[in-house]
Amino acid sequence: MTGLPRRLRALPLRSRLALLVATAVALAVAAVATACWFVTRDQLNDQLDRSLRNSPAVDKSLVEELLSGCRGTGRKPLRAPGSYSLQIIDASGTVCESPGSAPINPTGADLAVAGDERQDVLYSGTDTAGKKMRIYTYRVVLRASGEIYAVSVARQESEVTGPLSSLAWVLVLVAGIGVLGAGAAGLWVARSGLRPVDELAHAVEHVARTEDLTVRIPVEGEDEIARLSRSFNTMTSSLATSRDRQSQLIADAGHELRTPLTSLRTNIELLARSDETGRAIPPDDRRALMASVKAQMTELAALIGDLQELSRPDAAQPGPLQVVALHDITRTALRRARLRGPELTVTDELAPWYVRAEPAALERALVNILDNAVKFSPRGGTIEVTLHRGQLTVRDHGPGIPAEDLPHVFERFWRSPSARQLPGSGLGLSIVARTVQQAGGEITLRPAEEGPGTVATVRLPGAPTPPPGTETGTGTG
Repeated sequence: MTGLPRRLRALPLRSRLALLVATAVALAVAAVATACWFVTRDQLNDQLDRSLRNSPAVDKSLVEELLSGCRGTGRKPLRAPGSYSLQIIDASGTVCESPGSAPINPTGADLAVAGDERQDVLYSGTDTAGKKMRIYTYRVVLRASGEIYAVSVARQESEVTGPLSSLAWVLVLVAGIGVLGAGAAGLWVARSGLRPVDELAHAVEHVARTEDLTVRIPVEGEDEIARLSRSFNTMTSSLATSRDRQSQLIADAGHELRTPLTSLRTNIELLARSDETGRAIPPDDRRALMASVKAQMTELAALIGDLQELSRPDAAQPGPLQVVALHDITRTALRRARLRGPELTVTDELAPWYVRAEPAALERALVNILDNAVKFSPRGGTIEVTLHRGQLTVRDHGPGIPAEDLPHVFERFWRSPSARQLPGSGLGLSIVARTVQQAGGEITLRPAEEGPGTVATVRLPGAPTPPPGTETGTGTG
């Protein structure tokens, strides 16, 4: 029993389906054929019993004629009608059978009827030749003498078993044809029904072999196969998009790394050539070279940090979320922004607000927003920062962002033409957008309504409660 399922699992799916269909049909046909045979048997047996009870031999006048013939009165003995066998038994067990009837071995039940102990009896027995008979014995009281006799009327059981045997062979033949037909139909249905699955399997094998993610499977209907095909097409499309983004990320990262690396190599070669040739570089030029090397190294470090931050998939789960004070994190980011732009005026108006976020990632996002404001603000300019009921607004007075560039500001490595001469990798706002989305919020950039500049707005949902040990402010969601 344990080996059968293993052998079934080793078969192809269509063969298993065909085999299961054939098995189910075979069981159904076998059950119907068996029920049909038993019902037919019972019906034939009932008809045989009724024919014995209602046979033409069950008549007192016919019995008297048979007795007269048996007693040698000169009258011709009565022959039993049709296929019946007829005999008379008296109380002593003497048997008188009609001509042409096979003698039936009397039983105790027959003698009990002849002895007026029973009215009648119906049973299966045998004649003297050993043939199986269906026998009906009943009591007869002669009108003239009042004598009691038992009359046995019988018919061969082969009248029932013969048709039943023929019926059994017919049912077996029909069942066999039905099972073979069901198997063939099941195989055809399996092949037709699994054709989309075969196409899907071929497509998967093609993708695994060639890494061609442009393969698409035609979708027909709304059944499970269609859903599977649609899911496969969506999966390959997502994989193709992900691979394209990965390739674009590598290409963009290589392009962004090339500029600081080229500058570093040039400066280091100048310093090395000065040492090799013994021709000293003027002190001011040497200090400028070292400052440039330091700046390029800082830019490289920042770029590598941004790449590491973006190395996680967009769909990856963020780090452990905590209830944090957005106003406190904003103040920390403001202190760093004031250090980077000491010539700028940074004003703030921060109302308490608590959010669920990853503290380090959220602080990095706010620092990136403020760094952009510092970078694009004119010397002596003002940056206005407000936080009210979960809406953080950072407004600078720089040149602003052209309307045609706004749809691209959150793309990786995208930099507007006016910002390409400034330090940066073009990854900051991409990191900001992902961090804010993971915290359940949204970020937008728009031109300032009055005067030049850009307004960055971050909206974050409030946390149910502030973290332990802090005072509850008016903005606790």
